[in-house]
Amino acid sequence: MGRREDLKPTFPRNALHPRAMCYHALIRNELSTPMETGHMPPVMPARRSHGEGGFLDTLPPKTAFGLGMVTAVLSLGTLGFLLLGGCLLKGTCELPSAGTTVAAAPTDVGNLPADTAGPVPPVSDDDWIRGDKDAKVTIVEYSDFQCPFCARFHPTMQQIMTEYAGEVRWVYRHFPLSFHPEAEPAAEAAECAGEQGKFWEYGDKLIENQAVLGAATYAKIAADLGLNKGKFDTCLSSDRALAKIRAQAASGATAGVSGTPGSFVIGSDGSIQEIRGALPFESVKAAVDAAL
Repeated sequence: MGRREDLKPTFPRNALHPRAMCYHALIRNELSTPMETGHMPPVMPARRSHGEGGFLDTLPPKTAFGLGMVTAVLSLGTLGFLLLGGCLLKGTCELPSAGTTVAAAPTDVGNLPADTAGPVPPVSDDDWIRGDKDAKVTIVEYSDFQCPFCARFHPTMQQIMTEYAGEVRWVYRHFPLSFHPEAEPAAEAAECAGEQGKFWEYGDKLIENQAVLGAATYAKIAADLGLNKGKFDTCLSSDRALAKIRAQAASGATAGVSGTPGSFVIGSDGSIQEIRGALPFESVKAAVDAAL
């Protein structure tokens, strides 16, 4: 399946994975000096009198080098472990602070909901809607089929739709992250299934098979759902769904989405609550109750 470069990607494809970004930013900050952007003056070795020197000075050069490397690896590993632990506890790996040279990219997030959100594009005929189209409450989810937090959030949304049948409609919009190589192809496959009236069924199967996303999986799901193979394959090879996918991702970024899943609970009065990440059912339920 080709990727047309004439359609501007939503996010840079060379961006680092957020966990790698955390490591990179931390290591960079630890190793940087105030003169890192300038020219370092030549450093002359200090002269030591007889009998002076550290422990490493008494060892053969190869042994000293090996011990130094082991110490450096252990130190950086400890720092990385502490940082990763903090990321997991928060459910997100935040972007590095301003001033670092790490490429910016959206993150998988799991934060508490914000009180309000920016403008969210209104629901249109191009959107995929699950539930009663005239429901009082709308939940717009910007998501990524390869995102593990999205897979965690999917059953929560299914439970919401069951318990609030007729009162909530679920709108799915694409937000493929650049560091998930199968996110965009999976979104294309779902759109092609949607052309045959099976978007939601196909999307559910993508989440169930998230660990094995790829061309073979897309074809198997299509066959299992009874899709017309010729039409499905033609749709995939045409790349015609890419423009919609990338436009939706851009609209999400404009609305303030910086990671997946990024959702908005919209009440009948137009009030908007933003849900950042894979919040538990009780938290989403509270937002829905407030919107009813």
